Amino acid sequence: MTKGDETRGAILDEALALASRVGFTGLTIGQLAEQTGMSKSGLFAHFRSKEQLQLQTLAHARHRFIDTTVRPTLATPRGEKRLRELFERWLAWETETLPGGCIFVTGSIEFDDQPGAMHDALVADQRDWLDTIATVAETAVTEGDLRPDADPRQVAFEIQALILGFHHATRLLDDERALDHARNAFEAILDHARAH
Repeated sequence: MTKGDETRGAILDEALALASRVGFTGLTIGQLAEQTGMSKSGLFAHFRSKEQLQLQTLAHARHRFIDTTVRPTLATPRGEKRLRELFERWLAWETETLPGGCIFVTGSIEFDDQPGAMHDALVADQRDWLDTIATVAETAVTEGDLRPDADPRQVAFEIQALILGFHHATRLLDDERALDHARNAFEAILDHARAH
């Protein structure tokens, strides 16, 4: 890795932390300059526009999410254990990785009705995430941990709904019991889909 790559990575780390607090729409080259102590012109040379800053920050988040959540999950044994690992690693991503929680949830709320490159990138990321959950659920069916007729897409939908609910409960409502509720709801999803 070159010094330029290291600098760019450090800038994107700061941009990601900032975006998790103020959202992608609040992320500006000016704010990032203030946060990093760099000049606006120096940052402009890296990104050229607010949209490019947003897109590159989102791409940086995607790589970090894959490295901290998806890859380690896929290294665990197939079946229900892997499904549990995926959910627990997402909880850690939401509660420990960034100061403002899951940047993909935040971005999805900001851009759900806004056509453009950010909307399209977030849609692609969320579809990939749902596909990942469904694939892990499908392996749990194949391993016999979930019923043969359990629908992996339904399991993925329910887990994603739970993720959105948890984000809302912790970030907006500051619900002290949100983690307990989330884990109980996850158990209910598994119990409903489990082979008895």
